[in-house]
Amino acid sequence: MERYDRQIKLLGVEAQEKLKKSKVLIVGVGGLGSPAALYLTAAGIGELILVDFERVELSNLNRQILYWTRDVGRIKVEAAFEKLRELNPNVNIRTYPVKGDEKILDALVEETDLVIDGLDNWETRFTLNKLCVKHRKPFIHAGVLGFYGQLLVVVPGVTPCLQCIMPMKPRETRAPPVIGTTPGVMALLQVTEAIKILTGYGKPALGKLIVYNGYELSFSEVNVSRNPQCPVCSYL
Repeated sequence: MERYDRQIKLLGVEAQEKLKKSKVLIVGVGGLGSPAALYLTAAGIGELILVDFERVELSNLNRQILYWTRDVGRIKVEAAFEKLRELNPNVNIRTYPVKGDEKILDALVEETDLVIDGLDNWETRFTLNKLCVKHRKPFIHAGVLGFYGQLLVVVPGVTPCLQCIMPMKPRETRAPPVIGTTPGVMALLQVTEAIKILTGYGKPALGKLIVYNGYELSFSEVNVSRNPQCPVCSYL
């Protein structure tokens, strides 16, 4: 009660208990996944599943705030596990230092309550979107580039899925430029939406793409609707 006092004053004890019973999957524990993991752990999520096969690189440290200079060369999820357990030992944390192929992700998505997109490649992101639709699990997508970010909350059968609004996968860009705060802003929006969905408190951003412009510091909304011919979610 003391640890979560400030948010219990807002959400109530019942909502906090819902968080404690929830299981969240984060795929990709980098610029987006790092702050998302920190804030979900701080909020008292019951179980957090982290998937990332990469090791910490020096160039990660401007934005991947779970990792420190001493972690360079370590497997990301192992370094993340240590910090998160120290932050909140009451959260059950499972780590998978593996590449998120479809078979592994399919099993993890099926058992979880909500999925956070912490990825930096569109191929895996589209696979994750498809699996969340298949298992009807909420999927919170975010993407970043430079000073700009986008957020889409996918509730299968209710909102458009990611492929509804992006029928073609965007071109992959290796090591794109990004200011460190951009993924931080977008990750905190992802966690905010996750908490609302898991607790039933507040109004999630359904049916709209949120666009963040850090260069001019503005947010805009683009109304989006389901594509009746979407190859991923039209059958729902």
